[in-house]
Amino acid sequence: MAASETLTASMEDYLEAIYHIVRKKQAARAKDIARRLAVNNSSVTGALRTLSEKGFINYAPYDVITLTPKGRQHAEDVVRRHEALMDFFTKVLCVDAEEASDAACKMEHAVSRTILDRLIRFVEFMEICPRGGESLIQGFRNHCGQDENYITCSDSLADCLEVLQKRQREIEGERLDTVSLRDLGLNQRGKIISIRGKGGAIRKLSELEITPGSMVEVLQILPETAAIEIKARGYRLTLSRDDAAKIQVERYPA
Repeated sequence: MAASETLTASMEDYLEAIYHIVRKKQAARAKDIARRLAVNNSSVTGALRTLSEKGFINYAPYDVITLTPKGRQHAEDVVRRHEALMDFFTKVLCVDAEEASDAACKMEHAVSRTILDRLIRFVEFMEICPRGGESLIQGFRNHCGQDENYITCSDSLADCLEVLQKRQREIEGERLDTVSLRDLGLNQRGKIISIRGKGGAIRKLSELEITPGSMVEVLQILPETAAIEIKARGYRLTLSRDDAAKIQVERYPA
C-alpha cells in the first residue's frame, strides 16, 4: 500500500466501525459511527473526509456511507486481526471477553500478518490436538483461578490416551462424523475435508486460503434466507446453503 494510502490506528477504528454498521444496515450514517465509537460528530466528519480522499469509502455530506472495494478489503483485514486476537485471549488465555476485546482493539493495528497467521493456527491446534486440546486449556484455566481441582499431568496423559484410542477406533471403523457444512448446527465447529464445485463463494474461500484442513465455525444461521455465517482462519463469511453443501467437514464436539 502506498504511503498516501496508509491508515493510522484511529482511521482503522473508523473503517472497522463502518464495516460492522454496513454489514448490519447495508449503509452507515455519521451518527451511527459517532454512537458506535463514542465520539463527537466533528471528529467523524474529519475521519470520513480522510477515508474518502484515500479511496476507502464513498462519502458525501448528509448522504449514506459505503465501503469501496479497497475499503472493504482493508476493513476485513482489521476485523480478522481483531477476531484472531479475541480467539487467542478468550480460548487459550481464558481472558474475560470484555477485557479481551479492549486489548484486541489496541493490538490489532500493530500485529503482523505472519504473527496473525501463527496465532490462528495455534488456537486451532490447541482446540483439536489430542495431546492437549480442551483438557489442557481447562487445566490452564483452573491454574489461573488457583483451583485446587486442577488437572494434573497424569490426568492429561490419561485423557490424551483415551482420545487417541477413540480416534483410532473411529478410523478403523470408518465412523468419522463427516457432514456438509450446511448440516453443522449453530456454534458447531468442524475441520474442512473437501471443497467441490465452482462459483464466487468457492473462489473467495481459495483466495483467503480456507482450504481442506482449515477449521470452520458456524456463527449464525440467518432466518430470512437460511444463509450461514461462518468464521474460518479469522475471516467472517456468509455462504448460501447451496455453497455450504459443497463443503464437507469433520464435525468436532460442541
